[in-house]
Amino acid sequence: SSQRRYRAKHILIATGGAPTIPSGDSSIKKHSITSDDFFELQSLPKKVVVVGAGYIAVELAGILQALGSDTSLVLRKEKALRNFDEILSEALDVEMQRQGISIFRNTMGVSRIKYNKSNGLKKIILNNGKVIKDVDVVIMAAGRSPLVDSLGLQDVGIQQKDGGYIDVNEYSETSVDRVYAVGDVCGNVELTPMAIAAGRRLADRLFSANPDHAHAKVSYENVPTVVFSHPPIGTIGLTENEAIEKYGESVKVYSSKFSNMWYGPFQIEASEKPKTCMKLVCAGKNEQVVGLHVIGIAADELLQGFGVAMKMGATKADFDSTIAIHPTAAEELVTLFPWGLSSQETGAKVSPLNGNETPEPDQ
Repeated sequence: SSQRRYRAKHILIATGGAPTIPSGDSSIKKHSITSDDFFELQSLPKKVVVVGAGYIAVELAGILQALGSDTSLVLRKEKALRNFDEILSEALDVEMQRQGISIFRNTMGVSRIKYNKSNGLKKIILNNGKVIKDVDVVIMAAGRSPLVDSLGLQDVGIQQKDGGYIDVNEYSETSVDRVYAVGDVCGNVELTPMAIAAGRRLADRLFSANPDHAHAKVSYENVPTVVFSHPPIGTIGLTENEAIEKYGESVKVYSSKFSNMWYGPFQIEASEKPKTCMKLVCAGKNEQVVGLHVIGIAADELLQGFGVAMKMGATKADFDSTIAIHPTAAEELVTLFPWGLSSQETGAKVSPLNGNETPEPDQ
């Protein structure tokens, strides 16, 4: 037999995930590729259809359109990135259309794909009856699933959640003693840095001689996330709707929309210039920032530092008391209207109005 048996004090499952193709007509799987297969394309398709509404779908659609492909994005419902804050999904929707991406909405997915052997082109029939003709490549980017089918989890009693994801607690422990799982296979926050962080905390707890690591665990709150769409999106924490659901009437929102100065030299009508949109979602009497959302040039680069601030519990008054860097897009987040009012209303010790100095390090 080619099977081998291993024994260990600890077992870690980190098998990740893989793209899924929605169930349905067999022609869909036969005549489409996945987001992984995209990287194996040998030439730029003249006409391409991307099926999906998540971050992978909008990233691929943006890349292909920018490279020169005639690109269509097929959505099951009205808009892409439905789980993101509305300011982001709405702004991206406008920008994708401005770039020339054809968006098919409320399609309920693909019904079948017809392949023409004579010219190698495909015809996409959608569930709402609409048809997309003469397509070179169809990319299915409608979701991912954990790679667990071959592991026999049920045989040893490892509990799974909806979608087959492994159920773990805050310490990455499964329902079986000394069996752990981290990364996409758990379905918590499916990001590479998140998996790395969870793995490091687990290793610290299991193998470190430092007593401070005895209860090491990763936090899934306020995780900075970037969508490398065109333009990029950056988001941390709760959406406005999530914050209202959690904190109720104490939520206060600050937002702004403007044209980035980068577009200044271009001969473009002001109304046609791509917009940068920003939103701070604050909650509680001290107006703690519980959500930060940005779409626009360099959103990916400006996000990391604000992630640190939110981890430290920054408030709107803290943002207001920070001197802006001019001329940048990021300065908008520390000058959002009404600037300075938060510290007066909340009685914040840190205020742009009283010149508070940064505390000295502990000696």
